[in-house]
Amino acid sequence: MNDVVDAGGRPARSAEELAGLKNVTMVVYVLQALGYMTGGFTALVAVIVNYVKRDDVAGTIYQSHFDWQIRTFWWGLVWGLVGGALVFVLVGFAIWFAAWVWMIYRVVKGWLRLTEGQPVFPV
Repeated sequence: MNDVVDAGGRPARSAEELAGLKNVTMVVYVLQALGYMTGGFTALVAVIVNYVKRDDVAGTIYQSHFDWQIRTFWWGLVWGLVGGALVFVLVGFAIWFAAWVWMIYRVVKGWLRLTEGQPVFPV
């Protein structure tokens, strides 16, 4: 009964487990980035991984990355659909471009914070 627990009452993570979670987080960023070349298919796979592994990252710095990645997917989808609905009046192209730039920014920022060993935003 002398198990080490984190602030959330969960067993403390081993270095190997944290390294595995970091790798999963990196893979999700890569899948999101590849989404531009796969018509969004890999981004869909990425968000599914986020939801499946979400409990595993709770209480770690990777939790903020997962939240960031999930929000990036859903807001990117929303703005993609809005742009698609408005493409016939040409403003949709501007919305698509802005969403594309915003999503690239989010993937790059998240990746950089991950490689620095930092959460994307304070937890």
